[in-house]
Amino acid sequence: MRQYTYGPFQSRRLGLSLGVNVLLNYKLCTFNCVYCEIGLTDQENFVSPEFRIKLPPSPHFRKELISILKYVPHLNSITFGYNGEPTLNENLLDFLEVASDVRERLNWTNKRPILTLFTNSSTLYFKDIREKVREFELVLAKLDVATNDDFKRTNRPHSKSTNIEIIIESLTKLRQEMPRGHKLAIQSLIYNSYREDFIPNNNTINLNKLAQALKMIRPDFIQIYSTARIPAEYFVYSIDDERKREIVKELKLKINDDDIKINYY
Repeated sequence: MRQYTYGPFQSRRLGLSLGVNVLLNYKLCTFNCVYCEIGLTDQENFVSPEFRIKLPPSPHFRKELISILKYVPHLNSITFGYNGEPTLNENLLDFLEVASDVRERLNWTNKRPILTLFTNSSTLYFKDIREKVREFELVLAKLDVATNDDFKRTNRPHSKSTNIEIIIESLTKLRQEMPRGHKLAIQSLIYNSYREDFIPNNNTINLNKLAQALKMIRPDFIQIYSTARIPAEYFVYSIDDERKREIVKELKLKINDDDIKINYY
C-alpha cells in the first residue's frame, strides 16, 4: 500500500514524473485557488504561511521509493508536492535526503531523474524556507498574478499571507541564492471566467505587471499553462493554445532576455 507516492505519470512540463507527498492525506494549503485541480481547501486546513507541521519520513518511505523506482529506469523527475504546500512540513529536507540517496543507488537508462519541488511561493519570504527550497535541483514556483487584486481573486490567500510584492521579491531572492546548476521555473496558470462579475487573471493589467515581475525575477524558465482538469470553481475555464501563444509572444517582447526560456503547455 502506498503512503507517499503517486504515479509515475506523464507530466506536461516534466516528462515521466513520480509524485511525492510530504504532507498528510488531506490538502493543507495557504491558498484556496479558484482553479485548483485537487479541489477547494477546507477551512480547517486553510493555514497561514507561518504554519508548520513536523512530519518526518518513516522507514517505509525509502522502501516505497525503491519498490517503484527500480521499475522505471527511464524516469525524468522525482517531484515533491501534491496535497497542498510542501514547504509547510519542517521535515522537507529529510524527504529530499532519502530520495537523493535512493536515486544514487539505482541504475538509470539515460540521465538520472531530477529532484523537483512544486511550491506556491507563499512561504518564500522566510529565509529558512528559501534555504531548504534551494536544495532542490529544479524548483517550480507559482506566480499567476502580479497585482494584489488579482492575487485575492485568483489565489485567494490566507488572511495572514503577505502581499504579492513581497512574494515577487522573495522569488527574486531565491533565484539569486540558488546554487549553480539548480534551476528556477516560474509557472503561471492563466484562466478565463464564465462569470461576468468575476475578472480572471487573463487580463491586460495583470499580464503587463506579470511581465515586469518576471523580468525582475529572471528565472531560468517561464511556463505558461492553463487548467487541464476540473477546477475548484465551476466558472473557471482554460485559455486555448492560441491565447497561450499570444501571451508567450508578449512576454518575450517585454522581458527581452534570451537567457529566459518561455514556453506554453
